[in-house]
Amino acid sequence: MTILKQYWPTLVGVIIGLGAGYLYWQQIGCVTGSCPITSRPLNSSLYGGLMGGLLFSMFQKEKNKI
Repeated sequence: MTILKQYWPTLVGVIIGLGAGYLYWQQIGCVTGSCPITSRPLNSSLYGGLMGGLLFSMFQKEKNKI
C-alpha cells in the first residue's frame, strides 16, 4: 500500500494517458494505417499511458535519504 501512496501521481497519469491515447485513436487516428503509433488502439493507448506517466511523475515528491 505504501507503493501506491508514493507513486499515485504517476499511476493517475498512466490511467489518464491510456484513456487519452484511446480517444486520440478513436477521434483522429490514422486513415491509411501506416502510422506506427495511431494505426491500432493498443499502440495508441500504450503510448498515451507512457506519456501520461512521464508527465505526471514530474509532480511526484522525492524522499531525501540522508
